[in-house]
Amino acid sequence: MTQLALVLDVITVALLLHTLVNAVLLRRPPRNATVDERVSVLLPLRDEAHRVTACLEALLAQRGLADWELLCYDDESRDGTADVVRRLGGDCVRLVPTVPLPQGWLGKPHACTQLAAAATGSALVFVDADVVLTTDGVAGAVGLLRRQRLDFVSPYPRQLSGSWLERLVQPLLVWSWLTFLPLRVAARSSRPSLAAANGQLLVVDAARYRAAGGHATVRADVVEDVALARALVRTGGHGGFADGHAIVACRMYGGSRDLVAGYGKSLSRAFGSPARGVAVAVLLVLLAVVPWLLLAWTPLAWPAALAGPAGRLVAAARAGDRPLAAATLHPLSVLAFTALLAESIRRFRRGAASWKGRRVG
Repeated sequence: MTQLALVLDVITVALLLHTLVNAVLLRRPPRNATVDERVSVLLPLRDEAHRVTACLEALLAQRGLADWELLCYDDESRDGTADVVRRLGGDCVRLVPTVPLPQGWLGKPHACTQLAAAATGSALVFVDADVVLTTDGVAGAVGLLRRQRLDFVSPYPRQLSGSWLERLVQPLLVWSWLTFLPLRVAARSSRPSLAAANGQLLVVDAARYRAAGGHATVRADVVEDVALARALVRTGGHGGFADGHAIVACRMYGGSRDLVAGYGKSLSRAFGSPARGVAVAVLLVLLAVVPWLLLAWTPLAWPAALAGPAGRLVAAARAGDRPLAAATLHPLSVLAFTALLAESIRRFRRGAASWKGRRVG
């Protein structure tokens, strides 16, 4: 037990130091930026009538853009989403004609493909309907892309939570990539395995996007944002995460039940295969939960027990979250993540994984 505690001490403290380095080096979009090039803001929609209003109003209020367009794609919504877009956007929004979903495609990649095909900008800004940007958010994100001479950039939104399960699980996302991904190395690396992005807000150079094949290359990927980032890197592109909490916020799920459904359709595919997902879950439990159990045998486990919560403190403070709550609940967050992974694997094995009325996988 003592040897295990010492090994975990070394690993967890090293990861904490890595989190601190990433937090310091994390790029931020400039505020009150101005952009002269033509920008295409692309909004894919399916059954979003209940929440597209805030997103669309924020997009229509953007400033700092000398030449831009806002395109929406209604992916066969059943709740009147297109009517809401027409009412709010009027002549300021272009609704791209809906095309039936082809066999072998998932809805999100297909919608993004239709939007990109209709776009005329040299920079493409993909935005999800649950995202709300500040008035300088788009200009700041595009400005970051160009100032850093990157091919894609993903300013990570401040994640909003309502239900207890959202508050337990969602903050793990930003902590995970701050802790395990060498951000500055990844942004310049030619290794696709290091590439990562978040489709909630993703800015891509249009020429690089098309050279990589766009979303057509990830047409059947449940986690299409990461797959697209890897396709971009595979064809010579560079980019990655940035700190977007000051310019964009997102409430990904509308409650605990919605979160379980969302993770159920994606989590078992997020790591490439269920086996890899299980390996990741085992590692997280080993790093976040086991040290607290080892304290029953040896006080040498204290560094490992405290390093995980300390990393959560750093990540939460960097992301504009609640640091003390995130740190205190860290072991429970990891256990909740493990349970969601198990549920996702169960759904895929039974062919029950679905999202918004469509089967996934």
